Amino acid sequence: MSEKPIKDHKEYAPINWPVTAVLGLTFLAAITVVPWYGFTHGYNGWAWLFFGIFTVLNGIGIGSGYHRLWSHRTYDAHPVLAWFLAVMGGMALQNSIIIWSARHRVHHRDVDDNDRDPYSIGRGFWFAHVGWMLKDYPSGEVDYGIVKDLQKDPVSAWQHRHYWALVLATNVAMPLFLGWLTGDMLGMFLLAGVLRLVLSHHVTFFINSLAHMWGRQPYTDENSARDQHFLALITYGEGYHNYHHLFQADYRCGIRWYHLDINKWFISTCALLGLAKNRKRAPMFKVLRARLNMQFKEAAAKLEQPGVSARLKAQFDFEYQQYVDIVREWQQLQMEKVQLHKQKLAERIEAETSSLTARYRELERSLKLQHKRLALLTASVM
Repeated sequence: MSEKPIKDHKEYAPINWPVTAVLGLTFLAAITVVPWYGFTHGYNGWAWLFFGIFTVLNGIGIGSGYHRLWSHRTYDAHPVLAWFLAVMGGMALQNSIIIWSARHRVHHRDVDDNDRDPYSIGRGFWFAHVGWMLKDYPSGEVDYGIVKDLQKDPVSAWQHRHYWALVLATNVAMPLFLGWLTGDMLGMFLLAGVLRLVLSHHVTFFINSLAHMWGRQPYTDENSARDQHFLALITYGEGYHNYHHLFQADYRCGIRWYHLDINKWFISTCALLGLAKNRKRAPMFKVLRARLNMQFKEAAAKLEQPGVSARLKAQFDFEYQQYVDIVREWQQLQMEKVQLHKQKLAERIEAETSSLTARYRELERSLKLQHKRLALLTASVM
């Protein structure tokens, strides 16, 4: 039986000249003209202020808007918030909500598939970071069928139709107008326009490249996504990418209180103000189960080392059997819950809900304790 030939991913693809020109010229201006103007003329405080404001708002527009609201539908936004995110995300010049989300949904569906993932890390850092945009590769073709919901959404549909007008208004007209008001049109344009745009671009691009190369995999090793605290800091929380790829319907990427997830905090603040609702969270049991799966893999690999005592191996087998029993009990609870709702016995549902909740919490506590025991067991293996 002959082996399937490996596809050559250096295939010919025509250069996307508009994208190449925009990315190339803005980057060139950011590393030459921006510092030159700073040394020869200087930037006033207003230019620095709006540079900072627009940089953060662009990150939130992409993270809380393009990514978590429209690509994954992790929460519902009030129209005021949706329009704000559409404008700020459009200002980041990363294409319309519809096109961005279409490619991102394909990325999740076919992650690491070099033939289908638009920015597969399997094709190298440069390709995943920016190279995939510079040429019209087949993997980057927009599948509008995967975003029919967004084509019906009034905000994303309007933004798609008027995208380039929005880009010019926010990236050219607005910085120049603010510069005119504050006494330095060119300085404002260079700092709050050009440098802000380039920085916003590459912060997002790092998610497609570094977040699939650098960091830990505490929840799954079924794909290349990683969790990394530093990347999370500079990407407004998107750097907790390993969690996100497994639980993409969760409005959070960083689930711990200390995780640096600015987009999570922004969405939560909007919820307090009545601008966001129906925030989705992954069930805690599933999160704990994923972490324990990875812990058992790590422990099993360490126990294969020579010289590990039979006692440690027996303890590992005992812990794993306990884990299997807990998961089986959770699955049984899930079946009971489904049956109750199928029978539509309102009085029984009300009576049983508190009992089921208590049992769920007990199972979650069991997994948390096992997580700690397994960490100690793994640490004891040199």
